[in-house]
This record gives sequence, C-alpha cells and structure tokens, in this order.
Amino acid sequence: MYPDIKRIRNNRIMVRMDHYELAIVESIANYQGEAVSTIVRQMVMKEAMAIMAEFDNDSVSRRVA
Repeated sequence: MYPDIKRIRNNRIMVRMDHYELAIVESIANYQGEAVSTIVRQMVMKEAMAIMAEFDNDSVSRRVA
C-alpha cells in the first residue's frame, strides 16, 4: 500500500513549551495556514539539516588542513 513504510509518520516526540513559546508557534501556524505539529516538524528538520551541514563543513575543513 505504501511505497516505503518507514515514511509513515507514526513516531511521536513530546515537546513542552511555555505559554509564550506556544503562542509564537501557533501564530506562525495560523499565518501559514498549517497545523502546529507541521510547523514544529518543519522547524526541527530545518535545524537538524543545518546542524548536519555545519558538521559536514567542519569535517571537510579538518580533512583539508
């Protein structure tokens, strides 16, 4: 039924936010017309990719030096 069953999003992570943090995320979600969970997932993945790219650049710099 699914081409890749590992792509099914059924893994959960709990994130605790204070009132002000949640208000920021909710305002972004409302502005973009998305669910809060979708916005949070996009933010997490964007940051994860940036960290991986930074790590990759650091390791390339160390190999060159």
